[in-house]
Amino acid sequence: MGVRAFLSCGTTLAAALLLAGCAGTVAPAQSALIATDTAKAAEVAQATPVRSVKITSIRTTDYTAGVLTVSGTLTPAPAAGSRVALQRWDATKGWQEIGHATPSGGNVTISSKQPGSIRTYRLAIGPQAPYAAAASAPAGYSHYVWRGIFKKPLLASGGKGHPVFTVLTAADSPRRAEAELLADKGGVVWGDVNSAGCSWVKNWLGNITDGTVRVSLLNGSAVLGTVDQAQETETWLNRQIPGVNRLRVQVADVKSGYGPQVALDAMLLCTN
Repeated sequence: MGVRAFLSCGTTLAAALLLAGCAGTVAPAQSALIATDTAKAAEVAQATPVRSVKITSIRTTDYTAGVLTVSGTLTPAPAAGSRVALQRWDATKGWQEIGHATPSGGNVTISSKQPGSIRTYRLAIGPQAPYAAAASAPAGYSHYVWRGIFKKPLLASGGKGHPVFTVLTAADSPRRAEAELLADKGGVVWGDVNSAGCSWVKNWLGNITDGTVRVSLLNGSAVLGTVDQAQETETWLNRQIPGVNRLRVQVADVKSGYGPQVALDAMLLCTN
């Protein structure tokens, strides 16, 4: 009876050790199978055809209408009639399509009307056997568009001699570009506008008064440009304004009978 108990215990111990060994060690055959599957997966991945998409240029082709044009290449060229999308990154919605076109061979050009902005773009094409969907690397671009100088509210106005700086309403001036400036004889009238993100300003000026006025553009106390305008004439005052965040438009009486009175139609070239 003592021998049987001993043999029983020995058998149980041997079985436990065998089970432990199976659980903790991968058999040689199983190890070889895993290695074979991994190699096959690598071969399949390596054999899958890959399409390359690249952006070759981004440019603004119409600064008034705000036309953005993006060109790129697809290698290899997709099938005839394929659809390539121009996408813009949105922090909330992710990639959003803003235009599309059919490529000519491996080349594609897509145009889209967009407001002034600094955004990130890419070109993308859907899956097309044997190729998976593909997209270009993202590319950032500053898109400058002309907009009315009063699209953003006037920051401040003032002067001397009963100055009046009247911005036309949106109903009367949908472009938000027009205003009338006037003051008493010998007076001055000015208005400050938000020009952050803008690179150019162009001002059409119509002198309605009975004498000469001086129109100036200022950045603080620095004069960016000035023009003396004779009675009942039209002229332009245009300047580059990089880095100018607060632009002042000022009209001063030089010599008139009843004071300066000038009609203004002004545009800013901006990314906002």
